[in-house]
Amino acid sequence: MKIGIDVGISTTKIVGIDSDNQVVSPTRIKASDPVTSLYGALGKYLHDNHISLSDIEKVMITGVGAEYIEGDIYGLPTIHIPEFQADAQGARFGSGLTRMITVSMGTGTTIICVDGENIQHLGGLGMGGGTLVGLSKLLLGTDDINRITQLASEGDLSNINLNIGDISAHPLPGLPLDTTASLFGKVSNDTRKEDIALGIIWTVIQTICSGAVLASQGTKIKDFVMIGNLTLLPQAREIFNSFESLYGVRIIIPKHSEFCTAIGCCV
Repeated sequence: MKIGIDVGISTTKIVGIDSDNQVVSPTRIKASDPVTSLYGALGKYLHDNHISLSDIEKVMITGVGAEYIEGDIYGLPTIHIPEFQADAQGARFGSGLTRMITVSMGTGTTIICVDGENIQHLGGLGMGGGTLVGLSKLLLGTDDINRITQLASEGDLSNINLNIGDISAHPLPGLPLDTTASLFGKVSNDTRKEDIALGIIWTVIQTICSGAVLASQGTKIKDFVMIGNLTLLPQAREIFNSFESLYGVRIIIPKHSEFCTAIGCCV
């Protein structure tokens, strides 16, 4: 078995890839620092899945926290994988595509062009899960993602965003009436928290999608593979659907999307 580990500053994701190239028991661990998080994740993974050190061929690590790790882990051959490469390989493994735009939606966002074996970093956005949590803490008084999505499920987007239909009686060229003209463009002093929560989620994911589509111009690639924790938000698919209709692209959320970077370490 090969072990792939995506080491964050406080959260580590770990997966195993068996001899049949199957993903085994993706797991997430939180800790106060990346070294503790990594060793805790690997120890728990081995214990919970009844795996011994002798069963492991090698350990592959990536992520910002991986820079804090030196030498071999538990005496196992340990290889550092560049994060962009891990993102691309994980998205390719999960989607089955060989040509795509990979959008890794973590604390911030990374946009990568994958064309066969050619992997090119197109750029990134300082917009992601960190933005969503930070804005929610300021505007909603909570950083609990379950609470945020619960509030958003009862929100009404028409009370938050200004659409083309709000400012024009007729669609504009290439822009239907329900296209967003201004995020948070309709808020008032009595806007409900539920509407604000939904507005925050749409602002973050819609901005990421716009950035990805713009970054892909010139590649002629229409398949976008979204990975990272934000893909798990209940509202994500609706937002992706709106972008598919607007830009004529296809947006794919692969299986184990939140673990794709860890998977990509060792496939």
